[in-house]
Amino acid sequence: MNYLTRESIAAQGKLNSPPYSYYSSIMSAIAKDKDGIKMFHSDVYYVRAAIEKKLNILMPLPDVERIMREEGWTKK
Repeated sequence: MNYLTRESIAAQGKLNSPPYSYYSSIMSAIAKDKDGIKMFHSDVYYVRAAIEKKLNILMPLPDVERIMREEGWTKK
């Protein structure tokens, strides 16, 4: 998969929408009292930030979580 920089994703207007950000979806679900919304563990955000800093790419959260699980990560 080809990953993009934060700047190119922002230029496309996709920075604040899934799969790069789930904030709006989560807040909307909470306001509507919905169950079953996917929330990512804080570790996923920290790893994504480290990847972005080192490689200058912004990976979608589901990809980061999938790779972490493949490497043996589990929620604690």
